[in-house]
Amino acid sequence: MECVLLGSGGMMPMHYRMLTALVVRLKGCNYLFDSGEGTQIGMKASKAGVKSLRVLAVTHLHADHCLGIPGVLMLRAQVENPGPLTIIGPPKIEQFITQTRETLDFTINYNIEFIEWSPDHSEIAYQDESLKILWAPLKHSTFCLGYRIEENHRPGRFLVEQAEKLGIPPGPLRGMLQRGQSIHLDDGTEIRSEQVMGEPRRGRCLAYVVDTEPTENVLRLCDRADMAFIEGMYLPDLEQEARIKQHMTIDDATRIAISANVHQAVLVHISPRYKASDLPELEKTAKSACEKAEMGIDLNRYHIPFPD
Repeated sequence: MECVLLGSGGMMPMHYRMLTALVVRLKGCNYLFDSGEGTQIGMKASKAGVKSLRVLAVTHLHADHCLGIPGVLMLRAQVENPGPLTIIGPPKIEQFITQTRETLDFTINYNIEFIEWSPDHSEIAYQDESLKILWAPLKHSTFCLGYRIEENHRPGRFLVEQAEKLGIPPGPLRGMLQRGQSIHLDDGTEIRSEQVMGEPRRGRCLAYVVDTEPTENVLRLCDRADMAFIEGMYLPDLEQEARIKQHMTIDDATRIAISANVHQAVLVHISPRYKASDLPELEKTAKSACEKAEMGIDLNRYHIPFPD
């Protein structure tokens, strides 16, 4: 699993920092979180393939998180047979995209399925053969969602000693058992997969939480995440402004990372008031509060190893 941070900024794209958007790459599929102005530039610069884009998850309908959607859709339409796309997000995300397409009069060569949040919807927004995406409302000036990405459980370890006790020879039969199949030995004895496989192992877990005040749902989404992309928009001296605008400071983000026992925290949605030359100060502030925290940098790639 790899994460590509297409941008780390908030409010407006700047020449020194693009808007926050994240691509999660797993088993040949891409999952994009947010798409503000210019997101397609980051996708092209990072070579994050648009043909393999399976899901676009939108947090909320503020310009810096959704105005790049038309560009991404049109970029994907340039690829031959890209396959269907699922777009998940807040209420009216379908209306926003449908009306924009009608107004701009652009065509696409693939189907789009929309999944909008509603109070009676499951906490699982989307699920496929590799992962599931969970969502929960945050607290912002407009309705906003946070996301949690959970990779499906993996099979347990193959118990070699147990296999030897059962008389299973090395080779294809062991491979069949590891794939969950049953086998028969030469004497007709049936061996089931669970007899030689350990307990299932959890997959990797990520969180994507931006544009919010600190809330209980932020902690739930980040709980024991292998990596969490958390808003750290302001230095601590601007806490009052952060509360007025319903955003988080670096101190808020690091407290969440510690409380949620996050393995690694990447702070994003950085205010445009901070230039590239200010990043060392922001990084120092984050690290002094939490050694596991760092400031996000545009086009950085983050490899997420298996927890075990």
